[in-house]
Amino acid sequence: MEEASSAGLHRLMLRNWRTGAWELARDRSRALLAGSVRRLLPEVTAHDIAPGPSGVRAQALARDGRLVSGFVFWRRGRLLAVRNAPSPAATAALAIAEHVAGVFAGTVRLTA
Repeated sequence: MEEASSAGLHRLMLRNWRTGAWELARDRSRALLAGSVRRLLPEVTAHDIAPGPSGVRAQALARDGRLVSGFVFWRRGRLLAVRNAPSPAATAALAIAEHVAGVFAGTVRLTA
């Protein structure tokens, strides 16, 4: 598992260990989760919390451990890949397509 030995991942974890520990604790405790939810919905109790499926959100990570917030375009020959398409990527689909078309038409340059 190459990602586990990533210097960027280690930097991210060192920089955010308190948040990570809090998220793990809140994930295991209905009372802690309900307390967080009550900031938006004051009437929620721990009895209102039920287990459910969790999702995975892919996020690009820079070598310095910071999360990459925008799209990353990568080109090799005739291949152009769009990496790190964070939500709401679907709403940006036409803008991405326009950018990709501009790269191939030569009107848009990719930056490193």
